[in-house]
Amino acid sequence: MRQFLQGLGALLALMGVSGAIDHLWTQPILGIVLNAFNRLVVQNVAVLQESALLANLGLGACGIVLVIAVESLASSRQRD
Repeated sequence: MRQFLQGLGALLALMGVSGAIDHLWTQPILGIVLNAFNRLVVQNVAVLQESALLANLGLGACGIVLVIAVESLASSRQRD
């Protein structure tokens, strides 16, 4: 379960950074997968359209926080 959550966090971080790059420029590498949040969610939510760059960077930050939190919980359980 830990590896799944860490992989999900890493994917969210990559999607956030890729969406930010796509918003500023173009993203030719794995655009269908990595820009899914940017093209499916941000495009359809009016509040997120106003600050698309912030929404994508927020998604990336959430992914990084998820990876760190899972790693922190795993290391604290190993110490006990």
